[in-house]
Amino acid sequence: MACVYDGAMGRHWLKFYDPGVPHSYAYPEQTLPEMLDQIARDHPDGPATRFHGKQLSYRQLEEQVERFASGLTQLGFQPGERIAIMLPNLPQFPIAFFGALRAGLVVVPTNPLYRHRELQHQLADSGSSVIVTLPVLMDTVAQSLDGTDVRMVLAADVADALPWPKSLLYRLKSRSTRAPKMPVQVKAWSRVLGNRGGSIVPGRPTDLAVLQYTGGTTGTSKGAMLTHRNLLANAIQVYTWQPDIRGEIKTLCVTPFFHVYGLTVGMNMTIWGHGLMILVPRFEIDSVRRMIKSERPNLFPGVPTMYIALESLAEVDSDEFSSLDICISGAAPLPAAVQSDFPRVAPGARLVEGYGLTEAGPVSHCNPCNGPRPGTVGLPLADTDCKIIDPESWDELPPGEAGEVALAGPQIMLGYWRRPDETARVIKDGWLRTGDMGFIDPDGFLHIVDRIKDMIIAGGYNIYPREIEEVLFHHPAVLEASVVGSQNDYRGETVKAFIVLRPGEAVNEEQIVAYCREELAAYKVPKVVEFVDELPKSLIGKVLRRKLRELDSDRNVIPEAEKVS
Repeated sequence: MACVYDGAMGRHWLKFYDPGVPHSYAYPEQTLPEMLDQIARDHPDGPATRFHGKQLSYRQLEEQVERFASGLTQLGFQPGERIAIMLPNLPQFPIAFFGALRAGLVVVPTNPLYRHRELQHQLADSGSSVIVTLPVLMDTVAQSLDGTDVRMVLAADVADALPWPKSLLYRLKSRSTRAPKMPVQVKAWSRVLGNRGGSIVPGRPTDLAVLQYTGGTTGTSKGAMLTHRNLLANAIQVYTWQPDIRGEIKTLCVTPFFHVYGLTVGMNMTIWGHGLMILVPRFEIDSVRRMIKSERPNLFPGVPTMYIALESLAEVDSDEFSSLDICISGAAPLPAAVQSDFPRVAPGARLVEGYGLTEAGPVSHCNPCNGPRPGTVGLPLADTDCKIIDPESWDELPPGEAGEVALAGPQIMLGYWRRPDETARVIKDGWLRTGDMGFIDPDGFLHIVDRIKDMIIAGGYNIYPREIEEVLFHHPAVLEASVVGSQNDYRGETVKAFIVLRPGEAVNEEQIVAYCREELAAYKVPKVVEFVDELPKSLIGKVLRRKLRELDSDRNVIPEAEKVS
């Protein structure tokens, strides 16, 4: 079952077709830089990026992209080489991204919060030749270069992205930062953009564009190979799915571009819609609140923790978030309680949940803004096939039966970088295994039960943490909750809930357990409840269950003295 664009009925309508009938993907035969060139020609004076009051038009953005591409070729970098971009959401990110692609390089988006072991693995595995980063991150980079092919570091500066006099104040403040001794050559961003006349490499839509690193469906960190066509198609799919927005698109880009969700839904889709990217390097509730009030964005791709933070605000002016039209929640399950409470802070906004994974560029499903079905991740995007399979046999299961979600479409990756065996385990005949358990209801909406690897097996029962978390989120004292399996000698695993309470609330473990008993079967009720000040999260705001399991495992270790006694 899949969803296609119906031009005769208008782009907001959905219809279904038989996936067995051959169909073609009608997407522009363009690379991503060619897309940007087209937008710059058609909307040269339109605002492309805005950062702390400094704005770049599409003409200016395209000019800097061309200069960065020329600089890379002048410095001797060849098509096919990999370039790591270790930047937050600054104007330099899209410049480096599109410039590198225009020079024929492959981009490796990299998390600025990585420690040196994480960064070293990514640089070595990708075979990156060059990395773009900030002076403040140079210590981490310097510790990460041993055993890699990196031969140059390009140093961007936040001050270059700021308007006067903020740029001067930033430089004065950061002047005391001492640059570490680097084992490779370091070039300043301004020097790279100063080079002109390098040859521009004509690319093909089927060329590899990005190595997006992910734990994936098989556990170890590896690069998902995404082509220009994968990423452009997904940007167009998401743009086509959304209803009309009031005025020009103004996207609050706080979801990081180094994450494929921010890359596609924040950056590429906004550019395809010739909209404005309002750049926010990091989600901090007070600064984001001020940004929404002053910049008046109408599109906000975010993650559940961001909406939880907004929804938890005690006092909100009626006009404070009135500019928001569409809020798309991705990267993690959206609690139904958060979705139902969100209109209190943003009455005019439609908060809907989508679904996808890095290997799918990343979006495959989203709820219709004008008819969402809470508790589901929505319908397939245009030209996306979805089926439910038996995880062992790959056989398709009957409608309504739960199994592993499998996807096919123009956004599906080529495979994992230099890992043919792992690629073969997750891709077969164009279908991608997601590692998620789910089922499709009679109306075509996809229900995600949980990640297969997060399933808890207690006393022979299969228990899905998401179901328990949904119940906990409805408790009036609970701000955030995450459920994991805790090792238990008798039951194998037992259900443990980590809970963050709302400010000023007081509730004990017995009250939480009693509440859950009213809503859940006895075997699903948490046997252990731990109250914490915060949940461990990735920079994008996704709760890290792995860290909670590690924390729980450490606390379950029996001291040697107790073993002896």
